[in-house]
Amino acid sequence: MQHHRVSAVFLLSFCFRLVLICAQGQPQHHVFDPHWYPGTATWYGDPEGDGSTGGACGYGTLVDVKPLRARVGAVGPVLFRSGEGCGACYKVKCLDASICAKRAVTVIITDECPGCPSDRTHFDLSGAAFGRMAVAGENGQLRNRGEIPVIYRRTPCIYGGKNIAFKVNEGSTPFWLSLLVEFEEGDGDIGSMHIQEAGSSEWLQMNHLWGANWCIIGGPLKGPFSVKLSTSTGRSLTAKNVIPSNWSPKGTYTSRLNFSP
Repeated sequence: MQHHRVSAVFLLSFCFRLVLICAQGQPQHHVFDPHWYPGTATWYGDPEGDGSTGGACGYGTLVDVKPLRARVGAVGPVLFRSGEGCGACYKVKCLDASICAKRAVTVIITDECPGCPSDRTHFDLSGAAFGRMAVAGENGQLRNRGEIPVIYRRTPCIYGGKNIAFKVNEGSTPFWLSLLVEFEEGDGDIGSMHIQEAGSSEWLQMNHLWGANWCIIGGPLKGPFSVKLSTSTGRSLTAKNVIPSNWSPKGTYTSRLNFSP
């Protein structure tokens, strides 16, 4: 009897340690990076402006309103990654203690900087975001410096309680459906997207089109559509029947969920 109790305790202990080891081996899916990396920064648009009007990611008028307003940034090829870097968030901080604040400014990638260098990380920020890196009263002086050295790091995107929304892009039909993801917290970017038609158990893969836009060709596709998206770190979520059967081009449909930052 004592022998069986000892065996049971040993088996439970072994299983617990095995579960612990397996759990430690799983990826944690955290986008936050505590390390700062070197880069450079410039600014564009009006000195106190929001930066781009639309931008190469395709967010359109979203960049002109909160929570994106004045927090937008264009990046070079290193971070833009042919549009797959769209939506990611970064903290950027300048280094000259005589004019730079200790705080970092948080920016959201909404645009590409075609003329930016391809051999290093470069941010082309809105005038407002660039000026925010300065100590109080020195915004204009910092902008007058043009290109400056900075440090940056990836940070989770936070949209103040908003849920993920899906915009059906203009020109979409039952045979060509294009979607844009808005207000994605956490990673902010997209690694893959799939949709599921009404009454089907099959997930259809969407293809990266340009910027933050994805599309699928087939059909006729029948709504309502469920959408499954995965981020660059492997986090995923599924919005069931988020796009109704009577969807329309240029319509935006908000889900009831989001990633945790």
